[in-house]
Amino acid sequence: MNVLVAGGAGYIGSHMCKRLAEAGHRVVVLDNLSTGHRAAVQWGELVQASLGDTAVVKDALKRYQIDAVMHFAASSLVGESMKDPYRYYENNVIATLHLLQAMKDVGIDRFVFSSTAAVFGEPERDLIDEAHSCTPINPYGNSKLAVELILDDAARAYGLKATALRYFNAAGACSSGVIGESHSPETHLIPKILRRAAGESIEVRVFGNDYKTRDGTCIRDYVHVCDLADAHLHALDYISAQPGFHRFNLGNGAGYTVLEVLNAAEAIIGRPLAIPYGPRRAGDPAILVASSEKARRVLGWKPQRADIRQIVGDAWAWHQAPAY
Repeated sequence: MNVLVAGGAGYIGSHMCKRLAEAGHRVVVLDNLSTGHRAAVQWGELVQASLGDTAVVKDALKRYQIDAVMHFAASSLVGESMKDPYRYYENNVIATLHLLQAMKDVGIDRFVFSSTAAVFGEPERDLIDEAHSCTPINPYGNSKLAVELILDDAARAYGLKATALRYFNAAGACSSGVIGESHSPETHLIPKILRRAAGESIEVRVFGNDYKTRDGTCIRDYVHVCDLADAHLHALDYISAQPGFHRFNLGNGAGYTVLEVLNAAEAIIGRPLAIPYGPRRAGDPAILVASSEKARRVLGWKPQRADIRQIVGDAWAWHQAPAY
């Protein structure tokens, strides 16, 4: 199958390209490199363009005889979305509409969308499944939910076969260390800890130690990026046989506390990291864990790299000698 990966020069997108190539698919990367990295494009040809460059996108879809599209290109910083919501609706909703229209014009009907747990908003229960209400509390979550609604409508109106995969905390890296997580600014816990350990002057704090959890710190669901790539591959196979629009939550089903992540990092690195405590952050729930029962049952997907030490260890292999 010929697969266009929008955002394929980014963190999750590049791991998806690697997995697709391993599975025997032909990969074409569409990325404007605004946040992605040219060095991460190691599987397939790069078409350097934005989703709004309609003529270029259509040409790529036709020239490479694309059968399906996977979409990872998005702005994804919650705080930034609060300060500049227009940018998030432009990049995440309008740009996606341009892509979907180009697909429709060319006759491509398979679409796998990278969504987020931010569509749920404040958690109503510890274990979040697909039946959980969707009431986002920031423009980022709103923009992702808006695309999900568009996909639902498009499936009914145009016969689009689509799925949205909602995941929580993507983490880890390819075990070979050739690709990994590199953001600027970095907002994720594991890479911040590891970049600090590697000698960067990056501020890291444990926000709150008085939550009603097993050690007082927040619990989050960390999913290895290679497991996420596997799930997207399962989703591609699924929509090839199943019409309509489908939603799946992706997670390990059991979270780790901030201190457990820190302890795993210290064990991998071999020394204490002396990360200070800070006060709770407003809006941080004590526990956020995904139920992936539907993905396991329907897609046949199961995380293979659920241990936090493997997740951190693979990420550390990358951070010791990052290529970009």
